Amino acid sequence: MQRRPSSYIPTSRLYFLLFLVIFIFFWRWTNGWQRCAFLIVYVKRCQRILNKAHRFLCSSAGDPPTAPLGNRDTPSLLPSELHNPHEPLIVESPTIGYIDLDNASYTAPNTGGRDRILILTPLRDAAAYLDRYFRLLSELTYMHQFIDLAFLVGDSKDDTLKVLQDEVKRLQAPPGLFRFHSVTIIQKDFGDDLNQNVEERHSLKAQGTRRKGIGRARNYLLYAALKPEHRWVYWRDVDI
Repeated sequence: MQRRPSSYIPTSRLYFLLFLVIFIFFWRWTNGWQRCAFLIVYVKRCQRILNKAHRFLCSSAGDPPTAPLGNRDTPSLLPSELHNPHEPLIVESPTIGYIDLDNASYTAPNTGGRDRILILTPLRDAAAYLDRYFRLLSELTYMHQFIDLAFLVGDSKDDTLKVLQDEVKRLQAPPGLFRFHSVTIIQKDFGDDLNQNVEERHSLKAQGTRRKGIGRARNYLLYAALKPEHRWVYWRDVDI
């Protein structure tokens, strides 16, 4: 990064004037040995300020960072200019990715587009609903090869995970007439022990804890499953 002297000199002058005022005050109200001690501190502080100004000096703001300091057509602004002699570091690693979504285009699903869709469903004690859920899912008219499915199974006391795995294997197995692009199953328990019967979970008293748990599960599922290629996210409850 390049810095022009004008961005630093005013700060240096401010420090200089401040120490000058303090120096005059001490010189008037102190004796000889105190004046000598303060004079030494004052000189050292001024040297540090000037060294910082020289260290960050650039003679031209238009030069690239790799160019040697000093412009042949422009005279030096200070007699001594310092520059960084090291070569620029170029980082090339497979762990560093770059995603540009500025030019991403979106089309409405009913226009016959081919946008990737992500269907998210959090599950808890949902074994009894999965058969009907997958039957309805198979009837979607949007092309299945552009649909990704993601499930989060958490705090279940029944065999939701096993039933889900069986349904996914049946759905994705050859010949794959209703096969989707991909299916992701995430298992994450949050320690929620709220009773799942209809009366208790829909009671007003339980809504605070219940909604907090639902929001936490949805956020976890979204962050784990969403990819840059997805253009739409469809949240679907298992019991609908």
